Amino acid sequence: MTPPRLVLLRPRNADNLGAIARAMKNFGLTDWVVVSPNPKLLEAPGLHRLAVKSGDLLEGVRRVDTFQEAIADCTWVVGTTMRQIDGVRRLPPRELAEAGAQRNDERWALVFGDERNGMQNDDLEQCHALSFIPSADEQPSLNLSQAVMVYAYELAMARRPVVPAPGPVLADDAQLRQVRTSMELGLAATGFLRHTRDARHAVADLMTTLTRAQLSRREAALWIAAFRVGAKHTDSID
Repeated sequence: MTPPRLVLLRPRNADNLGAIARAMKNFGLTDWVVVSPNPKLLEAPGLHRLAVKSGDLLEGVRRVDTFQEAIADCTWVVGTTMRQIDGVRRLPPRELAEAGAQRNDERWALVFGDERNGMQNDDLEQCHALSFIPSADEQPSLNLSQAVMVYAYELAMARRPVVPAPGPVLADDAQLRQVRTSMELGLAATGFLRHTRDARHAVADLMTTLTRAQLSRREAALWIAAFRVGAKHTDSID
């Protein structure tokens, strides 16, 4: 999955830009464009305050005058908005990441509006898809840099190869047979099987639950030991 270009429309806060640079560094994003009529925006005093170890990204950010210029070479443009638009589906970040992983875009854009008003109608009309971050009704909007962080994380997870975590070594059939034998001994010693109408099926049903649990070799050994100790203890009492 190709990482997106972040397009920031008319940002107002230099601290946010610094925090966004850090989030990009955290999750492997490098391409970003600021759409702003203010040529001195990227010279604001607070720009470097929150950009910890991200100075190279601040040096590489581009400023353009129009949204069209920022996305001219992008084959997929996704706008972010909390607004509900009739007939238009909005993907949450994880679903957006999954959808992006199915595409073959060489370059695509993820667009964020300004801190006060978000994306406007004209902005949204230029997008090919929309996305939003589900949040509580009491406070539906996120800080700009926080929103970028959420998307950056989900996109990074979608790019990461899935490597199954090594699991425990499972008990084989021979060991499971030992579990069953030990179970029968333990249950017989307690008198359980004498008071069960169909002892054979009772043992089979109990073994089914253990088989369904996919016992590891260590767990199976513990069951074997527990049943055998229980059987010996019961015999010694008798």
